[in-house]
Amino acid sequence: MERRGTVSDSERVPAERKRRRPTGSGVVLSVDLIVDAARDLIDAQGAQAFTMRKLGAALGADPSAVYRYFRNAEDLFLALADRLIGESMADYAPSGDWAADLRDFGLRAYRSALRHPQIAVFSTVRVTGRPHEQRAVDTGIGLLLQAGFDEATAVRHYHALVDTALGHAALDAGVLRLAPAQRAADEAAWQAAYGSLPADGFPSVRRVRDHLPLMAGSAVEPALDLLIAALRREAGDRRK
Repeated sequence: MERRGTVSDSERVPAERKRRRPTGSGVVLSVDLIVDAARDLIDAQGAQAFTMRKLGAALGADPSAVYRYFRNAEDLFLALADRLIGESMADYAPSGDWAADLRDFGLRAYRSALRHPQIAVFSTVRVTGRPHEQRAVDTGIGLLLQAGFDEATAVRHYHALVDTALGHAALDAGVLRLAPAQRAADEAAWQAAYGSLPADGFPSVRRVRDHLPLMAGSAVEPALDLLIAALRREAGDRRK
């Protein structure tokens, strides 16, 4: 589902390097075990604090053992981002209504990132080029082809949908990474700093002052609804 960036030039690690094998300390490593440990570390400490040394300590293994499974930290991050895409689509079941399915598709991408706001720093802006993302891209574009859009238009609209979902995910994940006091201050500001502005200088804000607390929530669902309503109209026009 990822939206932009370039695929890492590191290819998937050959199968023989992915076999479960014990380290010198007797820990049996695997791709899944390493990805799980990396996820937990980043969730707890943030991507900026992540190091292979910390990962090795969490695994009870020498950090060099990780390189039998991943070429470098970026290779591991892309595998982790792809894992989250797979988890977000695990129970996806199309209903037959392409627009409703597209909305569900976008919200799954958004909610997956919000479950791991520290990982969203990189997962929302990278292209993994890996199996779960490939399947998700095929699914999303397939829904737009089902709606009757031509190939180029389906790709453009898919791009717009995913950028909308993941753009909001990156923004809202950033809010979740703020300290609780910072979040509370920002939410209160819509009333404290804006709700009391005078009508003579700020007539529009004054008129909507009772509704300003809406600004403290996420806009992802209204944004997706606007986009999908426009797609419905365009798809209908194409059938005329």
